[in-house]
Amino acid sequence: MTTVNLAEAKAHLSELVSEVAAGSTVRILRHGKPVAQLTPIKSEKKPIDIKFLRSVTDGMSTQVESAGDFMRALRDSERY
Repeated sequence: MTTVNLAEAKAHLSELVSEVAAGSTVRILRHGKPVAQLTPIKSEKKPIDIKFLRSVTDGMSTQVESAGDFMRALRDSERY
């Protein structure tokens, strides 16, 4: 994490923003105390394609036993 005083941040804002865009975090100090922090924005996730998801899951067979019974059997078996 980069730490800069406020006057330096004002003078070099473009460079600091480039640094943050590359993934770094920049903390800004005023009189030696942290007052602000620049962090990169997380990229937005793509929306889920419901039609595709349904096309995949429609071909799956339903589970015969409950998830709890399946996990107990898996846990208690000697295979694992």
